[in-house]
Amino acid sequence: MNILIVEDDPDIGSLLRRGFSSESYQVELVGDGEQALRAAGGKAWEAIILDVMLPGRSGIEVCKAMRAGGQTAPIIMLSARSSVNERTEGLMAGADDYIVKPFAFEELLARVKVQALRRNGESEPRTLEVGALSLDLDTRQAQLGGTRVRLTEREVELLALLMRNTGEPLSRADIFAALWAGHGGASLNVVDVYVGYLRHKLAEALPDGGQLIVTVRGRGFMIDVRAA
Repeated sequence: MNILIVEDDPDIGSLLRRGFSSESYQVELVGDGEQALRAAGGKAWEAIILDVMLPGRSGIEVCKAMRAGGQTAPIIMLSARSSVNERTEGLMAGADDYIVKPFAFEELLARVKVQALRRNGESEPRTLEVGALSLDLDTRQAQLGGTRVRLTEREVELLALLMRNTGEPLSRADIFAALWAGHGGASLNVVDVYVGYLRHKLAEALPDGGQLIVTVRGRGFMIDVRAA
């Protein structure tokens, strides 16, 4: 997985390089807009992390130029500017997300993963299947072993997220960023609450009342393929 980081602050750039490298990303770090535009067309990127305040061409200009040149990778902008107008300007330039400095690396990593999940879901089949569990994304109906499982809209979104990543644990932060980012007042605890709701409803449809969603210690939640 290749990630392009465009950041002129050497301390922040170094921190981001170390952080993403430790997560098995192949990192290319550049310090200005012209270098960024040259690098952007060189390979397929999982994501582009783009600082707004750059020497020469601003991050806004660079983002517009990347999109005009056909770059489709998720672009996440970083900025110390936090007003609604400035965030809107970044998103209107073609960015997929906008994070205000200072930020926690874990949040940025979660945002990158969310963008990857969204991109991977764009061409997915309209019915997800894991063993005897199926979810129709058009009708929003779930079935387990032929038994319909009645779910709320948010439970459907959570189940779809887990099914798209079968065999790969998703952390609370990953799930929260995918489903609750931007919802004022929500905390990480909401993930545990909805995982509990979903577990209970799926267990009712299993012959032995077993658990389809398991907790992987230190990593998060995932669907147990053997139980499905």
